[in-house]
Amino acid sequence: MCVCLGETGNRLGLVQMNRIKQIHGFVLRNGVDDIQALVLQLLHLPSPNLRYAHALLLSHPTPPSTFLYNKLFQAYARGGGASFEPCAELFVSMRRSPNPHTFVFLFSACAAFARPGHGRALHARFILSGFPFDAFVATALLDLYAKSGLFDSARRVFDEMPTRDVALWNSMIRGYFRCGDLDKARELFDAMPFRNVISWTSMISGCTQNSRYEEAINVFSRMWQEGEVKPNEVTLASVLPACAHLGAMELGMKIEAYVRDNGMIRNVFVCNALLEMFAKCGNIERAKKVFDEMGVIRNLCSYNTMIMGLAVHGKWHESLELFQELQARRISPDDITLVGVLLACTHGGLVDEGQFFFDSMEKDFRITPKLEHYGCLVDLLGRAGYTKEAYSLITSMPMEPDSVIWGALLGACSFHRDVQLAEIAAEFLYKLEPWNSGNLVILSNVYASLGRWASVANVWRLMKGKQHRKSAGYSIIELDGNMHKFLVEDKSHPQFEEIYTLLDEITMSMRQFGYKPNRILQAES
Repeated sequence: MCVCLGETGNRLGLVQMNRIKQIHGFVLRNGVDDIQALVLQLLHLPSPNLRYAHALLLSHPTPPSTFLYNKLFQAYARGGGASFEPCAELFVSMRRSPNPHTFVFLFSACAAFARPGHGRALHARFILSGFPFDAFVATALLDLYAKSGLFDSARRVFDEMPTRDVALWNSMIRGYFRCGDLDKARELFDAMPFRNVISWTSMISGCTQNSRYEEAINVFSRMWQEGEVKPNEVTLASVLPACAHLGAMELGMKIEAYVRDNGMIRNVFVCNALLEMFAKCGNIERAKKVFDEMGVIRNLCSYNTMIMGLAVHGKWHESLELFQELQARRISPDDITLVGVLLACTHGGLVDEGQFFFDSMEKDFRITPKLEHYGCLVDLLGRAGYTKEAYSLITSMPMEPDSVIWGALLGACSFHRDVQLAEIAAEFLYKLEPWNSGNLVILSNVYASLGRWASVANVWRLMKGKQHRKSAGYSIIELDGNMHKFLVEDKSHPQFEEIYTLLDEITMSMRQFGYKPNRILQAES
C-alpha cells in the first residue's frame, strides 16, 4: 500500500510539473509577468525541482522580491538540492537586500549541509547588517553551531541573548545531547523557567539515546506527575525504548492505556515502540495483540520487532510464518529481518533451514551478511552440536570475529564438552576481553566436567594472578513508574536507611520462625 501511495504521489508530481512547464511556455510567448506564481507552484510540489526554480528566479528581468528568494532558501534549508553550492550562489547573486528571515533560512541551510564556515561568514554579515538579533535568528544560529560541534559558539549565542524563549533553551539542550554532555543538558533543563512538550521530549529522548534509561524514565515520570504538559506521540516513542531496556512493563502498560485513551493507537511509531517494549519485557502475547490491531499501518520495523520477539520467546514457527507474510506483502526484508529469521532457526534447532536462509541473503535479498548474521549461524551450529563446523565458519569469515561470536562458540563447547575448541575460543576471548572472568569460569567448568582438575587449578591460578573480579550484580525495581537500582551493601538510594531498617525487621521476624541464613548454616557445619 505504501508503494502504491508513493507511485501515485510521483505521478501527480510529474503531472503538476508538466503543467508548470506549459504555463512557463505560455508566459514566455505572451510576455506575461507571472514569475512569482510559477516559482511558488514549483516549491509546493511533493519533490520540488529546485534547479528549475533557481533558474526561473534568476532569468526574470525584474529583480524578484526578497520574499521569493527566502522561499527558495527555505526549500534548500529543508534538505532540497544535492549540495549547498547553489544556495550560496543564489545568495551571492541576490538582486534584493536580504532581511532577517533570509539569514534564518541560510543558517538552517548551512546546518542541513554541514557548512559551519559559511555559517560563520553569514553570522558576521548579519551583525554588519544591523538587523535586530531576535529569537528566530538566535535559534537558527545556535542550531547551526550545535549541529556542527561548535558548542562554545553555540553557548556564546545563548548567553548573549537578553531574553530567551523556550525554543532557544530547547536548541541548546539538544546541542548538549548531540555532543554527549548529558550533565550540562540536565543542568540547563533544570534551570529552564518554562518547559513545553519539546523540552521534556528532548530530555527524555537524549537520555534514551545515550543509554541513560533510568534517567529517561524518571524524567518522564516527573513530567507525568507534574501534569502541566501532556506527552505527545514523540514523547511516548522516546520513553518506551527505555522501558524496554529496563523491563519497566508496569509503566509501559500505563503508557499503552494513555495511548488508547488519547487516540494515538494508529500512530505507527508509538505502536512499534509498544511492540518492542512488550516483546523485551516478556509479554509477547500483548505484543501480538498490538501487532494485530495495527493492521495495514504495519511497516518493516513492525515486522522486524515481532519476528525477533517471537523468535526470542521460542515461538520460532510463528516467527517464520510472519516472515512469509512479510514477503507475501512484497515488503523487502533488511539485515535486521534476517537476524530475526536466523534467531528463529536457532531456537527451533533448524540447522538446514538456517543455513538456507543465510546462503540466500545475497542471492535472493541482496543483503551482505554482517557480523550479527555470522554470530547467529555460529550459535545455531554450536547449539546443535556442530562445534567444528561453527569453528570452520568463524575462520572463513570475511571480517574479524568479535567476543560475541567466540563467546557463542565457547558456550556451545561447554555444553557439548569440546575441550579442544573451548581452549581456542577462550584464548581469543582472553585477548579481546582480558577483564572478563566469566570466560575463564566457563573454560574451568569444561575442564571440571571432564575431570581435568589440574587444568581447573591452572585456570583459577591465572584468574587470581590477574586479580580478576566479577562485576557487582544489581537489581532494578519498578515502583509507581520510577526505577530504583540496588547494589550489594549500596547506600546511594535516598531512602537507604529506611530500607535497611525494614530489612533488619524482616530478618528478625524470620529468625523468630526458625530461619537461618546460609552463611550461619555453613559456619555451623
